[in-house]
Amino acid sequence: MGNGHPECPARLDAIEDRLLITGLDTALERREATAASLTDLELAHGRMHLAAIRGLSDGLRDEIAAGGPTHAQIDPDTAINIHSWDAILMAAGAAIDATDAVLAGEMVNAFCAVRPPGHHATRHQAMGFCFVNNVAVAAKYALERHGLKRVAIIDFDVHHGNGTEDIVAGDERILMCSFYQHPFYPPWEHSTAANLVNLPVPAYTKGMDVRELIDMMWLPRLDAHRPQLIFISAGFDAHREDDMGQMGLVENDYAWITERVKEVAQRHAQGRIVSVLEGGYNLSALARSVEAHLRVLAGV
Repeated sequence: MGNGHPECPARLDAIEDRLLITGLDTALERREATAASLTDLELAHGRMHLAAIRGLSDGLRDEIAAGGPTHAQIDPDTAINIHSWDAILMAAGAAIDATDAVLAGEMVNAFCAVRPPGHHATRHQAMGFCFVNNVAVAAKYALERHGLKRVAIIDFDVHHGNGTEDIVAGDERILMCSFYQHPFYPPWEHSTAANLVNLPVPAYTKGMDVRELIDMMWLPRLDAHRPQLIFISAGFDAHREDDMGQMGLVENDYAWITERVKEVAQRHAQGRIVSVLEGGYNLSALARSVEAHLRVLAGV
C-alpha cells in the first residue's frame, strides 16, 4: 500500500522467519493457494464492487506507463497497486482452498497466512486495508458449495469486523463472535442481529478480562449453535506491544483463545477450523502470537 504503510509485506516475512527459527515449520504441512473465482467472491460481495476494485488495480498500468502514480487511494488508509487484484484473489483463494481441504478430511485445521486482510470489507465497500472479505467468502462458500447447515466466525482482531458483520448479520446459519476495542476504528453502527455476539471492550483491557468474557458470552452461544466448521479472523493487533490499538493481550492469551475455540470445534465440528490472518502490525508481537496460535492448532 506504499512505503511506510503498516500493512506491508514484512508482516508475512516476520511470520515466516519465526516459524523457521523456532523449528515450527517442520511440524506444518504447507500448501500454495490458488486464485478465487469471481463467482465465489460474489457469494459475499456485489458484482459492481468487485469490478471497481479490479478496474482500479488494472487501470494503474496505463497511468504508470504515462508516468503517473503507482498507487490509487481508496480511502486515507487504503491504497491499491497493479498487483493488488492478484493478491486479493490469492488471499480469498487460500481461505477457500483451506475450507475444501478441511472439509475433505485432508487436514483437521488450517491457517492462511495471507495479505491483504479482509474483515473490514463490506459487501459493497473496501476500507481499513481490506478489499475482499476472505473469511466471509469462505464461510458463505462452506454453506453454499459444501451444503453445511451451521458455521461460526470468531474475530479477535482489535478492530471490529464491521465488514463481516455487514455480510453475515441476520444469516442464522452463521454465528459471529467477536471482541474489539471500543470506541475505535471503524465508526460503525453495530448491528443487533441475533446471530452476532459483539463484545466491545475499552482501551487497556487485558487478557484475563477478555478470557472471562469469552467464557461467559462466546462459549455458551457457540455450544448452542453447534457449528460444523469454525472460521477465525485471526488479528493479533490487540497485543500489548502493537501500537495499532490499546489493548493488553499477550501470546498466552491468543493460545488460550485458540484452545477454547479448538475445544468447541472438537465437540461439534470434528475439530475443523480455518483460521485466516487479519491484523497485527508490530512484527515481533505478530510473529510470536501467530506461533502461539499455530502451536495450539497443530498440537505441538
